[in-house]
Amino acid sequence: MYSVFFFFFFFRRFVVLSLTRCAGGSLSYYRMVKAKPMKFATMKRMISTRDERLKMNGKKEVEKEKLQQKDKLTRSETYSSALFFRYNTALGPPYHVLLDTNFINFSLQNKLEIVQAMMDCLYAKCIPCITDCVMGELEKLGRKYRIALKIAKDPRFERLPCSHPGTYADDCLVRRVTMHKCYIVATCDKDLKRRIRKIPGVPIMYIASRKYSIERMPEAY
Repeated sequence: MYSVFFFFFFFRRFVVLSLTRCAGGSLSYYRMVKAKPMKFATMKRMISTRDERLKMNGKKEVEKEKLQQKDKLTRSETYSSALFFRYNTALGPPYHVLLDTNFINFSLQNKLEIVQAMMDCLYAKCIPCITDCVMGELEKLGRKYRIALKIAKDPRFERLPCSHPGTYADDCLVRRVTMHKCYIVATCDKDLKRRIRKIPGVPIMYIASRKYSIERMPEAY
């Protein structure tokens, strides 16, 4: 009985192996491991630069820009009514002089009394004006410039309030002179002079040869 069982077992195995060899592979291998499909890199589709859709989008953008330019308001610069061409009719005695921080310091170095030296330069009454930002700069300089701070608190000087944040004086002086043409700017700063020269009708006072000099002052005065 055992011999018959072994005969059928080996015979069946022989038949299965012969069939799988003819098919080109082992049946047990294909049952254990499933064949995986090969993956290939997929390329994204790109629109060519000559596509008509891109040309249509470009035309739409150009049309939008033209419409926006038409809708924009053109603002022209407003000039002060005090100017007759470049002649400033708002200037006249008593002169209001805006003092910069370095102008006060250089006046002390050259031993110049500010009010008297201004009157000697312009031959008229002068009212020195100090803004809050100039006073703040003098206070920040410390004890070394305490005499300049004491001079700035002179009751003969007119104090002008500032509404802007910070204590940077140059922007404040330029903005104030642009809005009101009745001031003379007293400074020794080259950058500030360059900025004020671009504003028509505003004279500049500076120190030269241990005295005050005036630049761009109308001849009538």
